[in-house]
Amino acid sequence: MMNDELWWLTATELRAALGNGDLSAREVVGAHLARIEEVNPGLNAIVTLTADQAMRDAAAADEAHAAGEPLGILHGLPTAHKDLAATRGVRTTNGSPIYADHVPDHDAIIVERAKLAGAISVGKTNTPEFGAGSQTFNQVFGATRNPYDTDRTCGGSSGGAAVALAAGMVPIADGSDMGGSLRNPASFCNVVGFRPSPGRVPASRTATPWSHLSTDGPMARTVDDVALLLAAQAGPDPRSPIALETAGSAFLPPLTEPDALRVAWAPDLGSLPIDREVTTALAGVPAVFEQLGHRVDESAPDLTGAMEIFDTMRAWNFAMKLGDTIRTHRDQMKDTVVWNVERGLGLSMADHQRASRLQAALYERVVEFFGEFDVLLCPVAQVPPFTLDTEYVTEIDGHSFSTYIEWMRACTDVTVMNVPAISVPAGFTEDGLPIGLQIVGPPHGDQRVLQVAKQFEAATEIGTRRPRL
Repeated sequence: MMNDELWWLTATELRAALGNGDLSAREVVGAHLARIEEVNPGLNAIVTLTADQAMRDAAAADEAHAAGEPLGILHGLPTAHKDLAATRGVRTTNGSPIYADHVPDHDAIIVERAKLAGAISVGKTNTPEFGAGSQTFNQVFGATRNPYDTDRTCGGSSGGAAVALAAGMVPIADGSDMGGSLRNPASFCNVVGFRPSPGRVPASRTATPWSHLSTDGPMARTVDDVALLLAAQAGPDPRSPIALETAGSAFLPPLTEPDALRVAWAPDLGSLPIDREVTTALAGVPAVFEQLGHRVDESAPDLTGAMEIFDTMRAWNFAMKLGDTIRTHRDQMKDTVVWNVERGLGLSMADHQRASRLQAALYERVVEFFGEFDVLLCPVAQVPPFTLDTEYVTEIDGHSFSTYIEWMRACTDVTVMNVPAISVPAGFTEDGLPIGLQIVGPPHGDQRVLQVAKQFEAATEIGTRRPRL
């Protein structure tokens, strides 16, 4: 592959070439910066570019390699950070005009760990305002476009990251996921997005440190690359009270083949409205798993109360995070964020108590379900990528929604299960729009989810289809 096409190599391929000296960090970073210059103006995925610093860091990485210093597992790999993640000395806007000129004095843990592992940041990726909604646009930077059809959305809220990956601007990127923000844009952009078990990737300096609703995690174009980035992100940290103890090195690729499994196939996750194009694109999924030697049965866990749980817990999170901000900057916040914060501020202790009890009962049913099944398969998004001028979906197949997040229940219902889940490329609509498959594992079953996703990826090779830019 020519140097100007290095951006299509996987992260694991690039890391191997960097390690044995076939490529230098300056070559790799330079090739990706050239790709960003070529395609980012039409896509708006990377909104703050740190090209000069990236090349200085690449030169330092090459000097360290030449001096025989130990190399990190992400040595020399270009990456970009979601614009919700604090980056020391680099603007972090949260997609909000309130923070348009905000420059943190510290790095988020995921940024800190990427640096320690040798990754080289090229900048920040776009996100909707405060990460709210699965449509990546904001007043600071505008909208991010889907590389498979630039008149369509890339999803969100880690939309800039998904587009940067799909278009070859970076081989790995980070994101966060409360209601599908790693999974939804991965599905819309034909890349891989992994919501790990809460606490698997620790976070600090958050208004809700004990909450399991939101988690940081990895995105990439392949499952092995997601596992590689997870290996750098994961592991215990005293700054997070829910951090899990397993070392990140447990997730290093290559991933092993899973044994024959009992697989649950839930084409509508029980009873959700699903667009016909999504159903058609995923129709062949059970046959793929049967051909791989697994037993597949149509079944779904009892998710009674899931929507109420998510609605209440999300509103509480928004109130905790932005309750003070809304009092001073309400006029600078989009309507959906205002609604979500006010919904949280209006909650009673009885509301929170009811949601907590519902989630406790739901979790017991989930544990019981995964006593019978090893993994659950279902759609990621209930619709294909929609038009860029649509802020959020209000109807699917005659079923109308009352809130801006209700159309995302294929992800939000899984969020409140408190389990790991991944989006892996699974098909395309007749118009060439990507559709992802969601693979959900048991509590703390991150390794199993990655193994199954890798097996499906290898059997279908759908993720190798690139956008025409």
